[in-house]
Amino acid sequence: MPVSLVVAPDPGDTSDRELARALMAGSPWAIAETWNRFAPAVIMFATRTLGSESEAEDVAQEVFHRVFVKARTLRAPERLRSFIFSFAIRLLKTELRRRKTRAWLSFQRPETLVDLGGELMDMESRDLLRRFYALLDRLAPRHRLVFALRHLESMTVDEVAAHMELSISTVKRALERATSKLTIWIEADPGLAGFLDEKGFLR
Repeated sequence: MPVSLVVAPDPGDTSDRELARALMAGSPWAIAETWNRFAPAVIMFATRTLGSESEAEDVAQEVFHRVFVKARTLRAPERLRSFIFSFAIRLLKTELRRRKTRAWLSFQRPETLVDLGGELMDMESRDLLRRFYALLDRLAPRHRLVFALRHLESMTVDEVAAHMELSISTVKRALERATSKLTIWIEADPGLAGFLDEKGFLR
């Protein structure tokens, strides 16, 4: 009998739908490609939400562990990205709730903070950004996630609602409350207000 060699496709040429089907089938190349394709976005999202790159990397590891274990439950292969981000959102919500219950965490500064402007920050800017994340820590977990998806990830309200599995009206209420509280807190800190305005943040 002739022997045929099955060669994995070029990952870069596969669509999300094709990648999802291969992942559901347990193909080793699909596991590696799923991480390579989506991990950077998940890590960045988690970093922006938590303010800590090291914590974000831990979250990403757990997210993809769950994705690989639950891959066969994906019913719409074309929605692979949403499937992955749904795990990220659930884990981030759990982490934010854990922070709330362990009050001592609020006195620890994140090791690495994301730069909203993308350039290397000086010490003063880093301190201002720490103060901003300290304000985010005061928000309820759901409000913080809605705010992060809308303002830090630049999603539309409809996209936020879809990712968080909430109604559009619920997202709008949560976003309004989060923004209202943050605006009051930020305005009480002129240095922070000037820094965020310079970055074009919350415009």
